[in-house]
Amino acid sequence: MHNTPFQTFRRIAFVTGLLFLGSAQAHHVWIEQDSGGTGNAVLYFGEFGDNLRETSPGLLDKFVKPVGRLIGAAGARPLLPTKSAQGFVLPARAAQGESIVAEETAYPSFERKEGGKSTRGIYVPAARLVAGFGAQPPALTLDLVPTGQHTADSVELQAFYDGKPLPKAKVSIVTAAGWSQEHQADAQGKLKVSLPWQGSYVLETKHTGGPGERSGEKYDSASYVTSLTLMQAQGLAALPAPSPATPNK
Repeated sequence: MHNTPFQTFRRIAFVTGLLFLGSAQAHHVWIEQDSGGTGNAVLYFGEFGDNLRETSPGLLDKFVKPVGRLIGAAGARPLLPTKSAQGFVLPARAAQGESIVAEETAYPSFERKEGGKSTRGIYVPAARLVAGFGAQPPALTLDLVPTGQHTADSVELQAFYDGKPLPKAKVSIVTAAGWSQEHQADAQGKLKVSLPWQGSYVLETKHTGGPGERSGEKYDSASYVTSLTLMQAQGLAALPAPSPATPNK
C-alpha cells in the first residue's frame, strides 16, 4: 500500500513534532527477542531508551526469583529463567499471537520513614512481550495488553489491575533511540499509541496497591511497575540507538 503525498507530509510532520519530546525513563524491566528468530527471549533491567542494561555483578543481582510464562492459544506454559551477565534468559520465543510475561516475585522489601512513622513497601517489576497486535487477556497483577484494535501505525491498549480495567492509567512509551511520549488512559483503561518507526517499543505503567502480605511478611504498600514490548514491522526506518550505557555497580 502506497501513501499519498498528503499522507506522507502528515506523517513527516507528526514525527518531527515527536522528536521534540523528552526521553527520560526510570529503571524498569522489559523483554526482548531478536527479530531474526534465532534466540530466546531475555528479561532485562535498566533503561531501554538509554541502551542501559544492568549486569551481574551489579544491580541485576537485586533480582531474586523472577518467574515467566509463555501464553498462547493452548494456555500458559511456565518458563524457568536462567541468569546471565546481562539479564535472565527465558527459554522460549513468542510466535505470532503469543505473549511472554515475567515478574519478580521476591524483590527485597524496603522501609520508609515519614513523620516519625515507619512503613514497609515492596517493589513488583513485571514485563510482557507480545508478538502481533491481537487481543490479549491480562495475566499480571498490573498489566498492559493490546485490545486487538490497530492500524498500520497505531495500536489500542488497555491497562488492568488485579484483572480489572485501570481507569486513567499513565503510560509512557519509548523507543531504542531514546524518544519517549506520555499518555493517559481513559475511564476504561484504554489508550491509543502511534508507532511511526520500525523496531521495538517499550511501554511502562505504574500503580500503587496494598496493604498486603508476601511470603509471611506484611507490607503497607506495593509499587507495581509493568512494561509492554511491542514490535513494529512497518513504518519509517528506525532511528539509531545510542551507544550502550555503563551499568551501575
